[in-house]
Amino acid sequence: MAGSETHYTLPLPAFDKPVKVLIVVAPYYKDIADNMVAGAIATLDEAGATHEIIEVPGALEVPTAIRIAYRQANFDGFVAIGCVIRGETTHYDTVCNDSSRAIQLLGLEGACIGNGILTVENRKQAEVRADPADQNKGGGAAAAALHLIALTRKFAAPKGGIGFKPAGSEMLIAGDAKGPSRA
Repeated sequence: MAGSETHYTLPLPAFDKPVKVLIVVAPYYKDIADNMVAGAIATLDEAGATHEIIEVPGALEVPTAIRIAYRQANFDGFVAIGCVIRGETTHYDTVCNDSSRAIQLLGLEGACIGNGILTVENRKQAEVRADPADQNKGGGAAAAALHLIALTRKFAAPKGGIGFKPAGSEMLIAGDAKGPSRA
């Protein structure tokens, strides 16, 4: 049972420049979503990040909203919040698979997304996972987004040259009439 397992949680990254995160919420199960948002906000606040929140009708719209913001706004990262509880039809499988796949594809494009869309068998599982005092999956999704933002910033740092010299900085060769080598 997952409840009895212990897990390692990475410490939150530190940032030297401001971080702005968009929380995209599907409040179909409003109480569950509200708990997850509370956990996400607490984690973002702890890291010193600012945030905005938007709501969309359901879990399938979360990735689309993130894609729009990723292309047209200036957010460093995104937190996807929602809950899908298994029902009597295969709609559950479609929503779970398609929302997760779309979020993954956006991540592979470079969007820093923490996926907090719960996919559970029943309401009790959702309540435990959403509760900031219990599993705090909203906080975990925010932390995931922050870690991806930190990683993106780390690898986006200016790199050294790749062997080419800028015009006007020709290398002098030893014995050259211009003087000793400055290589």
